[in-house]
Amino acid sequence: MAAESAADVAAAVRFASAHNLRLVVKGRGHSYLGASNAPDSLLVWTRKMDAISLHDAFTPAGSSVAPVPAVSIGAGGMWLHVYQAVTGGAGRYVQGAGGTTVGVAGLVQGGGFGHFSKAYGTAAASLLEAEIVTADGVTRVVNDAREPDLFWALKGGGGGTFGIVIRFTLACHPLPETLGGVSLVLKARSDEAFRRLLARFVDLYATDLCNPHWGEQVRAEPDNHLVVSMMFQSLTKDEARAAWTPLIDFADAHGTDYEGQNSFNVGTVPTRYLWNGWFWRILGRYFVNFDGRPAASWTDFWWRVTSDEVGAFWYAYASAWLPVSLLRPENQARLVDAWFAASRQWPVSFHFNKGLAGAPPSVISASRNTATNPDVLDAFALALISPKARRCSKVSLRPTLLLPTPTAPACKLP
Repeated sequence: MAAESAADVAAAVRFASAHNLRLVVKGRGHSYLGASNAPDSLLVWTRKMDAISLHDAFTPAGSSVAPVPAVSIGAGGMWLHVYQAVTGGAGRYVQGAGGTTVGVAGLVQGGGFGHFSKAYGTAAASLLEAEIVTADGVTRVVNDAREPDLFWALKGGGGGTFGIVIRFTLACHPLPETLGGVSLVLKARSDEAFRRLLARFVDLYATDLCNPHWGEQVRAEPDNHLVVSMMFQSLTKDEARAAWTPLIDFADAHGTDYEGQNSFNVGTVPTRYLWNGWFWRILGRYFVNFDGRPAASWTDFWWRVTSDEVGAFWYAYASAWLPVSLLRPENQARLVDAWFAASRQWPVSFHFNKGLAGAPPSVISASRNTATNPDVLDAFALALISPKARRCSKVSLRPTLLLPTPTAPACKLP
């Protein structure tokens, strides 16, 4: 059922109820778990419902709160188009996904982390209002003033769990002037040297990087590579470089143990250009693939380093939020030992933007008022292992801005 309106969605829900059919909702179809498909079901496809509306001053229906800048997005919207409208068009920021083709509906209802979650919280925490068709076929507008329990459940409680959301209105934030990326690939020449490198990085992260400026990931690999692919906001290029100088100095001071210090690169880009199609066509085709289908917009693209996720098969997937207490000096050795031991088997990534420890109190408070697992509030990162049945040739899931993406050796999978 290719829905184009709230009435279409309501008709599908009533039809499924009348005929005792399993109902499945699909927006952009970006679910790694395949949650947007199921056998013997009626699939409601909302992709055509992708309208985007900007608001200079939005107040939720029935509410008396002060109006704020916001954006309303249909259930079929994807984040690239939202960023292009909000960031490129209005000069504001909205918290969304790192991947350009990710759907808005699934991300918001799943909690939703972006590059800079420590600065802006989860996408669910920015939700001001939603329009939803519930199981009785009724279309409802819900927010903190109208049906607050249902509204709270939509903020991280799972996509399609409580109904079919057809519109999301999210708060917008002031736009940082620049965003930037840091890339670095250090190799230790022995296991013991690699353990010391991990310890030095953990100490650096605890003291200088666990804050709203930094996001994305660092990975430890079985062949003793430490691969850094981080992003920053509201810092100058020199400030970002200085934050990593202690790690480079450590490697230089023990030059017989480490190599790769010359791979260190820092780059910046004006924030309004990050999702701009013409910018990447002119200056950054190395980083993106454009949608070449006849009906596609010439500004539609995805990050090239995510291309190998299409059609990949994950035959194992494990993750765990790491509590910020592990960054205390007395606990860092435990964290380093565990990271090192796990990396003997698989590449182990720490996704720092998928933990909110280090965020401002206002961000923590807003994210606490969601249905997302509260463990994320005290976590500084998500540790993630996701071996795929194909060669792992890229070191980053996201672009390092205006810089070549380093290439690591192939992952050795059993």
